[in-house]
Amino acid sequence: MSNTSSIAQFFLLAFTDTRELQLLHFWLFLGIYLAALLGNCLIITAIACDHHLHTPMYFFLLNLSLLDLGSISTALPKSMANSLSDSRAISYTGCAAQVFLFVFFFSAELYLLTVMAYDRYVAICKPLHYGTLLGSRACAHMAAAAWGCGFLNSVLHTANTFSIPLCQGNAVDQFFCEVPQILKLSCSDSYLREFWLMLFSVFFVFGCFFFIMLSYVQLFRAVLRIPSQQRRHKAFSMCLPHLAVVSLFLSTAVFAHLKPPSISSPSLDLVVAMLYLVVPPAVNPLIYSMRNKEIKVALLKLMQWVRFH
Repeated sequence: MSNTSSIAQFFLLAFTDTRELQLLHFWLFLGIYLAALLGNCLIITAIACDHHLHTPMYFFLLNLSLLDLGSISTALPKSMANSLSDSRAISYTGCAAQVFLFVFFFSAELYLLTVMAYDRYVAICKPLHYGTLLGSRACAHMAAAAWGCGFLNSVLHTANTFSIPLCQGNAVDQFFCEVPQILKLSCSDSYLREFWLMLFSVFFVFGCFFFIMLSYVQLFRAVLRIPSQQRRHKAFSMCLPHLAVVSLFLSTAVFAHLKPPSISSPSLDLVVAMLYLVVPPAVNPLIYSMRNKEIKVALLKLMQWVRFH
């Protein structure tokens, strides 16, 4: 019987064993990764450089782009490197780092999306108190709480997961290391040590989801009472990008971890994991910039500045 201390490396689930398809996977992931890097870096630079975007909504959007950059960088580079070198191995330290970073960015992003829902609620339902409730200090504290919450949750899960003896080998049924897949390798009598921490995480996720939905119920009720159709349209335009991002983020993650065991399979788990790990960071910049005139103007100014310098 082997335990954690005797495992030097793990073996990740490969997308394919065919060399041509491995190279196709590498180029596909490289394209998605570069698109996500470009989109999020443009959002960050535009917000940082344009003083018109120095508002709470765009401050939180800048933090969201930073978290998206981190989350997509957690697993994709290693997966691309393995496909290029025809390997499945990841070191024990590398696996622990992936678990830590994945939980960190996922938790922080969920908390930040909850804060952003509160920001939209105050902007539309309590506009006269917006400057008071969401001043620069309050925004900094909320953003710091998001990053701090992610860090604390990540430390607890990583330390607990990798302190559990592993008796079921070192083959991970996923293309990156995540807590549920590592727990499948644990001894049966040690699995319960993580149960209460996972239960807390479930309550945390559903608590954030409930707060977001409550904010939007109140928000939409307020919008529907606005007499002017033009103002209603503007209010909806302010909320829909955030609602789309939340829906994409939660629907893919919840389906991945709460889907019925009867339909679970390694290939389906692989595809679903790719959806919630890869798609949101790559698509979020498009969602926020497509119908946002201020972002478009800031990006245009940025491109003109780059062109003439």
